[in-house]
Amino acid sequence: MEKVTIYTKYNCVQCKMTKKFLEAQGIAFKEVNIEEETQYVDELKANGYRQTPVVAIEGMPSFSGFRPDVLKKISA
Repeated sequence: MEKVTIYTKYNCVQCKMTKKFLEAQGIAFKEVNIEEETQYVDELKANGYRQTPVVAIEGMPSFSGFRPDVLKKISA
């Protein structure tokens, strides 16, 4: 099972960069497009997120945006 879940939207440059980074590192992830699965939008907003991607990693605090500094820690 993937330890990483990415909540994305269409035409989101930071989402694409995050996915490419994880793929390049060989890290499996689950993608949830919040424009297709709208039930997640309210949950993300309730948690204070206003932009995509939101990256949820098992055992780590979730964050939004493209954060290679944090993503590198997953691959370690």
